[in-house]
Amino acid sequence: MKQCTHADALPHPAPEPTSETCLECLAAGTHPVQLRLCLECGHLSCCDSSPLRHATEHFKETGHPVMRTFEPGESWRWCFVDHVLA
Repeated sequence: MKQCTHADALPHPAPEPTSETCLECLAAGTHPVQLRLCLECGHLSCCDSSPLRHATEHFKETGHPVMRTFEPGESWRWCFVDHVLA
């Protein structure tokens, strides 16, 4: 089974969110479907089910590999590099 090779290098504790919503969606006048928190820098962005997929764009721009769901009651993490739950 493939595993995330980046989770061990993440900062502890995880960074605090830099905003309360996806600021890119807010600026574009769209609404995020769900939010994702970058575990490297705390950037909050929208998921791939959102029209503009800002979490994926954040990964492409920064190389920050792991994001966590920012939805109430959920705690899973996704590694964009290894394409697995982290």
